[in-house]
Amino acid sequence: MRSNRHNQEIREISIQPGFNEFANGSALVSWGKTKVLATVKVDNKLPPHMRNQKTREGWLTAEYAMLPGATQERTQRERLYASGRTQEIQRLIGRSLRTVVDLSFFPNKTLMIDLDVLQADGGTRCAAILAGYAALHEYANKLIFSGELDEWPLIHEIAAVSVGQIGAESLIDLEFSEDSVASLDLNVVATAKGELIEVQGGTEGQPVSAEIYVKLIALGIEAVKKIIATVKSQLA
Repeated sequence: MRSNRHNQEIREISIQPGFNEFANGSALVSWGKTKVLATVKVDNKLPPHMRNQKTREGWLTAEYAMLPGATQERTQRERLYASGRTQEIQRLIGRSLRTVVDLSFFPNKTLMIDLDVLQADGGTRCAAILAGYAALHEYANKLIFSGELDEWPLIHEIAAVSVGQIGAESLIDLEFSEDSVASLDLNVVATAKGELIEVQGGTEGQPVSAEIYVKLIALGIEAVKKIIATVKSQLA
């Protein structure tokens, strides 16, 4: 199926922690030709929906954006309202990253994660989840080394990967050209221990068997474990 890598081969991934010096934590992830910048900023208040709750636990939220030059044809800025697709991606990223952080370490604070796609060639939401995790990792390191925290606030190591079915072939880490023709494509979010966090996606056209669906999820979980093992040394 592929000319330059086998079906279960993941594109090269590199992480540059601390890419933005003004953020509490940041990371630039290059995943194949896809590039995503993540920054962490801390807001010293909770969002409105949590302010009347008795818990002092903090909150984490994510915002995702595609820069105009990220794709071959210019992407229009979403100046007033995020599109339905953007909101869906933001919610996925937010849910995924909230599993990472013990928010009791951040009472009455909101961790705001901004994900900006600088260049897109498939897998942008998976690259964004990894970038967000890497940025949180850098922020956690800063808190430990500065003495602001004496316990590690991150609970899990996580990543995400796209999987898809094209004809009889099951593929890992789809590029844009593959994603656009897949009969089934999923984004699998999991931990380094192989625990499943979320599966997002579905078929395009005809339904597929449960066996194929389960097979793709299993391939995705194994791929996530490999991704985390590969990039661990690059984290701040």
